Amino acid sequence: MPELHWQKSTYSEEGSSCVYLATTPDGTILLRESDEPETILTTGPRQLATLIANLRPRCRY
Repeated sequence: MPELHWQKSTYSEEGSSCVYLATTPDGTILLRESDEPETILTTGPRQLATLIANLRPRCRY
């Protein structure tokens, strides 16, 4: 498996728990949290877009 390029969420603040995303060559999206980087969730682009769309109205920035 090629080395993954993890990108920190732009909503993660410095010094706090951060969410990271990476994609695999087949388009699978991987998510991990900085406190437990060995725990990785997998999803697809459509499923992640649906999750974000449903969470966005509930988030206060």
